[in-house]
Amino acid sequence: MRIALPLLLIGLLHGDSLWSRVPILSSIHPQIVLGVLVSWSLFELFASKRLLGQRVLLLIQLLFSPIVGAIMGVAIAQATTEDPTPWLMGIIGLVGGLLALVLQLVQAGWFYRLRGLPPWAILIQDGLCISLVLFAFDAPQEGGIIALLLLWLAIRTSKDWYRWYVQQRTRGLRGDPRRHKSNPD
Repeated sequence: MRIALPLLLIGLLHGDSLWSRVPILSSIHPQIVLGVLVSWSLFELFASKRLLGQRVLLLIQLLFSPIVGAIMGVAIAQATTEDPTPWLMGIIGLVGGLLALVLQLVQAGWFYRLRGLPPWAILIQDGLCISLVLFAFDAPQEGGIIALLLLWLAIRTSKDWYRWYVQQRTRGLRGDPRRHKSNPD
């Protein structure tokens, strides 16, 4: 998923307070945060159109997706509850970061499996990114269901990849599926 776009949407949906309740971003001046997030969103939009740009974005998103997922989880939990407890916010941040990392790893798998993401997949990714943020504020239960469906899709995808990888071995050999292969999958 995108990194800057969800954080930008959180700031725009909060209205006058912008990122005052978002962890980490609340300690930075709002104009600087807005400038960085808009610039990064535009970079993500334009870089995702080329294969090299997709590779660069993939590496950056793999590094920062757990951080952004944790920030998003804590920010949404703080916005939807009146008196959040610190230990619960830590658990929500951890789960949000892990979910973001899993989804990013699945995207990386699709990227290398398809040798780049097609434009329709990028468009669906942007739509999911925006809809998850909107559902998180307006309808948290439906947003949670969408997140669970994405997690189910990630588990299903990894299971299918494992089956495909195991089927690559030749019939007579029960060992390594990569045996006698020179090209990457």
